[in-house]
Amino acid sequence: MKSFAARLIAWHSRAGRKDLPWQNTRDAYRIWLSEIMLQQTQVATVIPYYQRFLASFADVHALASAPIERVLEHWSGLGYYRRAHLLHSAARIVVSRFGGVFPRAAALLTGLPGIGRSTAAAIAAFAYGTRSAILDGTSSAFSRAMRASADIRGAQPSKPRCGAKRKPVFRRTASSRTPRP
Repeated sequence: MKSFAARLIAWHSRAGRKDLPWQNTRDAYRIWLSEIMLQQTQVATVIPYYQRFLASFADVHALASAPIERVLEHWSGLGYYRRAHLLHSAARIVVSRFGGVFPRAAALLTGLPGIGRSTAAAIAAFAYGTRSAILDGTSSAFSRAMRASADIRGAQPSKPRCGAKRKPVFRRTASSRTPRP
């Protein structure tokens, strides 16, 4: 019998979305932008914002040099405006500290404003081909729904504060089971 990961990958090959504007790119800037925009926001809502944002801020240098007011104008309607502020701050750091090139290491990525472990793992995996377990709220809920093994279910917190000690177990388990490219 095929592993769960193999079945999930096969399902995605058949039924998954393959035409989103941020797919099929290794551009860390575009991947990062999509990851930030997609936080707490539906895909259908993000697509036109993403396209307009790129038309005005084609790369991290353009975003970093733009006034925050202009960034906020382009963000208007997406909500959670703190994301736009953090995006702008991170762009400035990427330009000033890293010469406009996103770091390859997830540890350096998580040091940027607004980038947590899941976003860092997504950037590292999609832009640089790094083997990374991308875990967010959806993956946690999915593992519960699929009645994943007890070690994963046990690692999933029911409340953020009381489950904080179990999160590292969940991450280690997911990382050990992440398929190699």
